[in-house]
Amino acid sequence: MTDTQTLIENRPPSVASLFLERVEATPDAEAYRFPVASADGGAESWRSLTWKQAAERVHAVAAGLMDLGVRPEERVAIASATRVEWILADLGVLCAGAATTTVYPSTNADETAFILADSGSRVLIAENAVQLAKAVERRAELPDLVHVVVVDADGADLGDDGWALSLAELEQRGKVYLEKNPEAVRKAVGEITKDQLATLIYTSGTTGRPKGVRLPHDCWAYMARAIQANGLLEADDVQYLWLPLAHVFGKVLTAGHITIGHVTAVDGRVDKIIENLPVVQPTYMAAVPRIFEKVYNGVAAKARAGGGAKYRIFKWAAEVAREYAKVTQDNRRRTGNASAPFGLTAQHAVADRLVYAKLRDAFGGKLRACVSGSAALSPEIGYFFSGAGIHILEGYGLTESSAASFVNPGEAYRTGTVGKPLPGTEVRIAEDGEILLRGPGIMQGYHGLPEKTSEVLESDGWFHTGDIGELSADGYLTITDRKKDIIKNSNGKYIAPAAVEGQFKAACPFISNVLVIGADRNFCTALFALDEPTILGWAKENGLAGRPYAEVVGSEQVRALMDGYVQRVNQDLQRWQQIKTFRVLPRDLDVEHGDLTPSLKLKRPVVEREFKELIDDMYAGTRED
Repeated sequence: MTDTQTLIENRPPSVASLFLERVEATPDAEAYRFPVASADGGAESWRSLTWKQAAERVHAVAAGLMDLGVRPEERVAIASATRVEWILADLGVLCAGAATTTVYPSTNADETAFILADSGSRVLIAENAVQLAKAVERRAELPDLVHVVVVDADGADLGDDGWALSLAELEQRGKVYLEKNPEAVRKAVGEITKDQLATLIYTSGTTGRPKGVRLPHDCWAYMARAIQANGLLEADDVQYLWLPLAHVFGKVLTAGHITIGHVTAVDGRVDKIIENLPVVQPTYMAAVPRIFEKVYNGVAAKARAGGGAKYRIFKWAAEVAREYAKVTQDNRRRTGNASAPFGLTAQHAVADRLVYAKLRDAFGGKLRACVSGSAALSPEIGYFFSGAGIHILEGYGLTESSAASFVNPGEAYRTGTVGKPLPGTEVRIAEDGEILLRGPGIMQGYHGLPEKTSEVLESDGWFHTGDIGELSADGYLTITDRKKDIIKNSNGKYIAPAAVEGQFKAACPFISNVLVIGADRNFCTALFALDEPTILGWAKENGLAGRPYAEVVGSEQVRALMDGYVQRVNQDLQRWQQIKTFRVLPRDLDVEHGDLTPSLKLKRPVVEREFKELIDDMYAGTRED
């Protein structure tokens, strides 16, 4: 048996067990960093918790939940943005033997009530008064919900009936409970079995009501050990964690962190990422493609604002980066040596001094690797960052597979693929191209939905992902598209919209989101949503300064601008893939309007319904392909 097999097969039954092992092994090592507001309104500072200090709070939360009457496998919901208290609360739930139900803080009161009721959650840990209000509003409909614990209790009306209490009060109750029952938490952890429910994560609901995915303790213990066995992360790494912890991608990062023992800096405020990176100086960060697209667009916009010469230098450097990345990755794949011709290497060295070094500094200057997941990253954007020395390792997984089924292997990564399966995960491609997965990370099923479970999970453990993909001879997986998103036009031609959309995102620095349409039609069209800061910067230079966003994107100048990009991209597309006409949306797509999931994935049916008139207008009359 190999060391990797031993590590995975001898895993403990739960992440709670791994957490106790980590605390015992490195009690005084730094575990978490988190921002703290200044008392006088000045600049924020960052504080740290050692593993021992974190454990004291985790044990207090766990014991506090026990004191509230929470029993093994009963659900405790967390409705909060990403912050260190989310992690401590989740670990407290797990160490009590209970199960965490995750709720995005952006979820409205109706859907929050649905999740709380469907999961049968006994306690809700709410971030603040806003999240508390959602539960108060629907309290009469939630008889199972016996308590709400509020993290930031300032401004929150906790009432006087004991139903709501602060996190500080919960922890104090836990400390008192532990004085009487000092071994209560260790005993609870010791009694956890691998098949016991650990987490209910509700799917993003891109096509309807979310389904609760049942993930037992063994899923997370397996993921933790598989990430460790992968070898990407080391004990001296610093991770910057901003992803939503209600999403499986963010959640799995906490498991890997515990087993490896590196430092994690936690701050879920997306608008603080650029500000935080030079302060945190991470060596590792996970993100969704939209973040890398925004960085790329921002760099391009800044270069454009610097004048014609700077913009020409940026465009030249971007092409050099892509070519350098493609050549070196291809040579590494074929020969094991990531070399490039002398001329290209010389150009790359000049571009590095002029452009790439500044970009790396913006990421903190110490970034060794990023992992991108949740959606497809445009290969051209991936090659740009690769050539600039910011190595984006694409990965792949679903909520139903505990997030991390595939990831690119360190230096041997290949842009445009999602890498190889994690140790212990099996993969095969069905006759219709669908990716099937089997392994310890696969869910038990959908909560209370046996028929839905049987639609995707076979009796022998194979899970139908709904994604289409191809495996290379040496095991690298390429995702082609979502099975349900494949377009078949009226002439019988199949089109993968994500691939076409990715080409537009790479070509046009103004695009925030794009939706390609063409199912049962005789030609393809597109809806473009433009990035507000970038397009308004362009507007200042093109006679539209001071105009509001909606007026700018509705102008003839912007239509002509976008038409130029459409013609350029169409040159590289098959005839039946080409965009014959398009519309620029009057606003960007976002989570608040329901166009995107909290993990920034496009809700195609929602966008198509909302902008149906624009789509109908593009297909009005008769038009030949």
